Amino acid sequence: MTHDLGSLAGIVAFLVAMMVLAQACADEGLFDALGGRVARRAAGSSRRLLIYAVALAAVVTAVLSLDATVVLLTPVLIAAAPRRAYAFASVRLANSASTLLPVSNLTNLLVFASTGLTFLGFTWAMLPVWVVAVLAEFLVLRLWFAKELRIPSSVPEGVHPVPLFPVAVVIVVLLALASGTTPWVPATAGAILVGVHALVRRETTWRSLLDAANLPLAAVILAWAFAVAWLESTPWGDRVTEALPSGTGLGALLVFALVAMVVANLINNLPATLLLLPAAAAAGPAAILALLVGVNVGANLTLIGSVANVLWRSSGGRTVSSVREFHLLGLATTPVLVVGCTVVLWAWTSLIW
Repeated sequence: MTHDLGSLAGIVAFLVAMMVLAQACADEGLFDALGGRVARRAAGSSRRLLIYAVALAAVVTAVLSLDATVVLLTPVLIAAAPRRAYAFASVRLANSASTLLPVSNLTNLLVFASTGLTFLGFTWAMLPVWVVAVLAEFLVLRLWFAKELRIPSSVPEGVHPVPLFPVAVVIVVLLALASGTTPWVPATAGAILVGVHALVRRETTWRSLLDAANLPLAAVILAWAFAVAWLESTPWGDRVTEALPSGTGLGALLVFALVAMVVANLINNLPATLLLLPAAAAAGPAAILALLVGVNVGANLTLIGSVANVLWRSSGGRTVSSVREFHLLGLATTPVLVVGCTVVLWAWTSLIW
């Protein structure tokens, strides 16, 4: 079995800690301050605000994970301008921009050890893919919502100051993660530091932090992941491995990415990652990274592609968008983006490895 209960529990513990850390940062005013600043800098230009919204969503996703983007940044962007373009920027970038760091998405953590790469090595290999994905998502949103973006956006009269303590803690947590420390350890320390700081200043409550941890969802993810991890060790799992390519040429990487995209949108990207990981690991690190392109960028295809999509709907996405539009946009653009990002991955890894 690629993952035992202990390793899966550590990965889910990291998710819980990062969500508490992100909620504490939000309660301290970090997201409101960032959202207010991007709206102010846009100076009434909806197109310029889209640039800032995409950039902010990409950075928050990479640093605090995609769940922080869909749960905490979505309401801020909608409050800045209740437009479909900004709401979709949140969810689209939450998935597509989660390829950069090993800690940006649970799928990345699930495969990180199998790649044999260091934290910085993983990031370096995925950097061009991340840049292309972010730029491509901006172009998609710019064209899809062109009519809406002609309408000027509002400019806030004042903005909240950026809380320095949460920012400093997040930076330290990132540095600790980059050093190779077990991910849940610095994440938990960061959550405790910012959480206690916010509690002392009465910026948050125990209930708010506990709700952010979302322990029932964590338990479901752990049980689901362990069940699929067990399935991969059965003969059926062996057949999946045998059916996929064993090489790392462009054709093989495209197969891994596109199959991963399809499977992710049939059973969700977390179990899809666990199911397909043995075959990708047998082919090599490039195949594992192509798998991530499929389950991360490809999760924008349907609402069930990732848990983040569902969380986005409940965090405000449903107030400005429809299920129909989500799937129309996903079907029209996601397969093309997956192919494009995979080609970039193949070209870049062929150059650096």
